[in-house]
Amino acid sequence: MQLQLKKIDSWLTSACTFFKIDVQLVKFLIVGGINTLFGYLIFAFFIFINFHYSLAALISTIAGIIFNFNTTGRLVFNNRNNRLIFRFFGVYLIIYGLNILFLKLLGSMQMSMFIAGAVIILPVAVIAFLLNKYLVFN
Repeated sequence: MQLQLKKIDSWLTSACTFFKIDVQLVKFLIVGGINTLFGYLIFAFFIFINFHYSLAALISTIAGIIFNFNTTGRLVFNNRNNRLIFRFFGVYLIIYGLNILFLKLLGSMQMSMFIAGAVIILPVAVIAFLLNKYLVFN
C-alpha cells in the first residue's frame, strides 16, 4: 500500500509539474473529496435516522476530524506531527460553526437538509483548506 501511494504521489507530482498546477492543491482536492464523502455520509445517515441537523453535523464533524487529520496531514501537507491535532480541532470548531450557520440559512429558505448539506460542501471545503494550510500545517 505504501509503495502504491508513493507511485501515485510521484505520478501526480509529475503531472502537476507538467501542467504547472500546484500539486498540494490537487492533493487537497483528491483527499478532500474522500474526506468530504466520509463526512457527508455520516451526516446523511444521522439525518436519515431523524437526528436534528446540528447534532448530525456535530457527529459527522467529530468523526471527520479524526479521519481527516490523518489523511490531510500526511497526504496533503506531508506532516505527521500528531501534536497539531489540537489546532486541527480548533479549525474544525470553526468549520462546525460555519456548517450550522449555512445549514440554518438554507433551511430557513425551505431547502432540504440533504440538499443543503451537499450545497455547502465546496465553500466549506475551501475555507477548511485555507485554515488548515495557514493555521495548522503551515
